[in-house]
Amino acid sequence: MNVAIVKYNAGNICSVDYALRRLGVQVNVTADTEELRRADKIIFPGVGEAVNTMSYLRRTGLDTVIKSLKQPVLGICLGMQLLCNHSEEGNVDCLGIFDVEVKKFTPSCRKEKVPHMGWNTISHTNSPLFNGFDKDEFVYFVHSYYVPLCAYTIAETDYILPYSSALHKDNFYATQFHPEKSGSVGEQILKNFLNI
Repeated sequence: MNVAIVKYNAGNICSVDYALRRLGVQVNVTADTEELRRADKIIFPGVGEAVNTMSYLRRTGLDTVIKSLKQPVLGICLGMQLLCNHSEEGNVDCLGIFDVEVKKFTPSCRKEKVPHMGWNTISHTNSPLFNGFDKDEFVYFVHSYYVPLCAYTIAETDYILPYSSALHKDNFYATQFHPEKSGSVGEQILKNFLNI
């Protein structure tokens, strides 16, 4: 299987690469248009800031490439947010795969810390991405922005309010949490994606 990770100016590429190699998958980390189009599966990870990242994607033409992909694509964390229409982080238009806006968490009391960082559960899972799960599972999050519950929601998490911890539309899947940092649960999610 030919798996490609989109190479761009966002962190976390190395940990995703390492997680896939632990599964025995050889990964091609690339920004080359033809290599991305030839890949069987694409992973679009990210840790960073939406405005600078979207500027980079537009400058390099990767925005057009990502939107045109026909094989299964998995966006992770910032990668998920950038697949949405718009982000309140810097008030920037994103890739528009998911017709929903990324919002900033607004704490309602002192104990609600932003960013949401650490382990939390995913529930109401509804996708082949979560095959083999029959209960709420713990996964690892680090984020200050969230996607509201919407028609594309395939998993929910509750922090400050219920929000989308995973999305799906056509060949695009996305998780707000980091499967590569989520132990055996995250490993299973990555395996499930590779089997889609």
